[in-house]
Order: sequence, then structure tokens, then C-alpha cells
Amino acid sequence: MQERIKEALSEIMRGSAEIIGIERIEELVKRFFESGERYILKAGFDPTAPDLHLGHTVVLQKLATFQKYGAFVKFLIGDFTACIGDPTGKSETRKPLTQEQVQQNALTYQEQVFKILDPSLCEVVFNSTWLTPLGSVGMIELTGKFSVARMLERDDFTKRFKSNQPISIVEFIYPLLQGYDSVALKSDIELGGNDQKFNLLMGRTLQRAYEIGKEQSVMMMPLLEGLDGVQKMSKSLGNYVGITEEAKQMYAKILSISDDLMWKYYELLSSKSLTEIEEIKQNVLKGTLHPKVAKENLALEIVERYHDTKEAFGAKEAFDRVFSKNEIPQEMESFTFGSGEWVCSIAKESGLVDSTSQARREIKAGAFKINQEKVSDENLKLQSGEYVFQIGKRKFAKIIIR
Repeated sequence: MQERIKEALSEIMRGSAEIIGIERIEELVKRFFESGERYILKAGFDPTAPDLHLGHTVVLQKLATFQKYGAFVKFLIGDFTACIGDPTGKSETRKPLTQEQVQQNALTYQEQVFKILDPSLCEVVFNSTWLTPLGSVGMIELTGKFSVARMLERDDFTKRFKSNQPISIVEFIYPLLQGYDSVALKSDIELGGNDQKFNLLMGRTLQRAYEIGKEQSVMMMPLLEGLDGVQKMSKSLGNYVGITEEAKQMYAKILSISDDLMWKYYELLSSKSLTEIEEIKQNVLKGTLHPKVAKENLALEIVERYHDTKEAFGAKEAFDRVFSKNEIPQEMESFTFGSGEWVCSIAKESGLVDSTSQARREIKAGAFKINQEKVSDENLKLQSGEYVFQIGKRKFAKIIIR
């Protein structure tokens, strides 16, 4: 029994950035093993964007691990707070969403997260359920539980205050509302990113203030670096792997990460145990397993999770055919343009780049090819014919000029 508990705690703590109240987590896990009694694990998500990438799934993977060891997950969709806007890590107030946007994004969210979580051990909840009935009297009572001086301890508020940037009162209310979610849910543990520390600790503070009889532990997960291995994974930076991307693109992107970064992806994203991962790492160090094979196995596992086994191995075959043998893929999306169209505009309109300026940068870097020949003229205009556009090693499009 003790060995199983030790192993469970090791898996729970793996990859975490910081844990506050670890003793309580140990008690809850031990109680589950001894009596089967489950505990409440809260994780909040603002449905500000409908599509998730692998960076978002770091927390989801940890939720799934907790489910194996006794947690009942309260998957909180902040439909009320999303209509306000969270300034965490921002230099200005984030624009609030409409209720229609929130509902649509929340629906997409639910479809994606159950590819990772066990739905039988999870309840999707919306914080409008308890925050709307709170009313003006309840809201005023809530604001009386915390001081302005304490609120200004939050890093982003401090920076904005010192630089004379405006901070609205509603922004002070946001972390209070997030903390009150923990009061309403009576959560035992809250899980979130390490950029959310102030808001996560607010739950502990308010649970004490409202005397609910418990004080949640807090586990913070690190932000996952993107494909470049430097910046955090972000759609705006273009270094992301979206979990709704088609299998071939997802597989190829994961294969592009560095060998060093691969081990962090294994730790934070793989379902393999720490023991299994350590064995893989040792085999690579001893030379009995090539790093590329270890990375291929990781890519297969992740693609299979969001697609299926057939598509995952199909993606591997396509990658091997195109990139290992330097061939052009048999299938690619086709786009038609008129004669004389600017090459950078074509690249943008066909989705190979996000902007014409990015296309220029790819040309200067030697990463833009037409019919397998590098493009050197960033002012090139194409005449009638069929062309294969390629950006880097993963992006292809068939271009027809009429």
C-alpha cells in the first residue's frame, strides 16, 4: 500500500513548478487508497479561444493523473469572469467577450478536453451558476475580504501602478471572483499555470474568510516552451501544436523539437510513467535507442491521443516519405490565383504564413521554396502554371496560376 501511495505522489508531483500545501495532498491521496473516498480538484479555464494547443494540455494531463489517484475534477469554465477579462500577465485590461462568444468557445472546449479527461470523474461547471446569484450585496461583502494593499502585491498590478497605467476596479474584482469559485466548489486542490499564482492563492484566502472548513492546496504547472524551445507555446508566436490540427502536421511539428526539449515534452505530455521515461532516457544515453526514435514514439503517442492509431502511423509514413527522402507529399491543399500575383501574398492567402512580412523573412532565411528551388526574389510575381510552394520542412501547398 505504502509503495503504491509513494508512486502515486511521485506521478502527481512530476513536472510541477510549485506546490503549496503538499501535506494535504498526501493526506487526500492516502485516504483514497485506504477508503476509496474521492476529493475535489478544481481547474478553471476562461473560454477566450476555442482551440487548444499542447501548452494548454499540460494542466489537462495533470488533471488526468489526479483522476487516477482519487480526484473528482470540477472543470470550471469561467463564463462569468470571461465577460470581465483577466489582466494576468498583461500590461492592459483584456477585452471582455460577449456571452455568445463564451458559450460557443465553451462548447468547443468540452469537445476537446474529454480526449484527455475521464468524463465519469469530471463535472463541467460554469461560474455564472453561483456568481450571478451573488448579487450586489454579496459582491460588496466579497470585496471586504481583501485589501487594496494586498491586491497591489500582484506583479502586473504593481508594474502598472508604478508606470501610471490605469487599473480599473473591475480588475481587482476578477481575482476575488476566481477565489470565490473555490468557496462555491469547496475544492480541496486547485491546479493552474505558474503565471496564475496570485489568483490561485486567493482561493485559499477566501476559503478561510468564508470559514468553509477547508483550505485548498495549490499546484502550479510550468508553461510549456513552443517548438522553438525558447518562448512559451503560443499561437501568436507561431510555435504551437494545436490539438485539432490534422495528424500529419501535428506529427511533423513534434518531430521538429530539439532532443533536449523532447524530455520536457515527455515529462509534461506523455502518459508514460516516470520509470518508463527514465528507461527511455537511459537507453538514449547508452546508445541503444536513437534520439530520433524516442521522439518518433512521443509524436506517435500524442497524435494517437487526438486522432487514432491509424492516422498516427499514417502521419509517420508520410513524414518519412517526404522528409527523410526529401520528396514532395502526394496530397496537399490546392489554391488558385490570377496571373501576376505577388509570391508573398500567395503564401499568406494559402495559409503557409501569417503575413506577407513573414513570407519575406522566410525568403531571406532561405526557407521558402517553389518546386523545390529556393526563392531569392521577394518581389517575385508568378505567371500561369502550377507550382508547389514549400515553407520550411513541414508546410506545402499546390498553387495554380491562371
